[in-house]
Amino acid sequence: MGNIRPTYIKRVAIELAKLYPNEFTDDYEHNKKMVSELTDVRSVLMRNRIAGYVTRYRQRMAA
Repeated sequence: MGNIRPTYIKRVAIELAKLYPNEFTDDYEHNKKMVSELTDVRSVLMRNRIAGYVTRYRQRMAA
């Protein structure tokens, strides 16, 4: 079974993926760096969850 993520994580992740389509890839580690650079999220847990959702979102869009 998959994870159920809060709406605010999905909203931020999808917005970032649409605003910066060339900045994000299917690589989670790269996306963590990009989320840190492009947002002001201070919490490491929030950054990781957003990066994880961006990664899954990009993988689904590529398929």
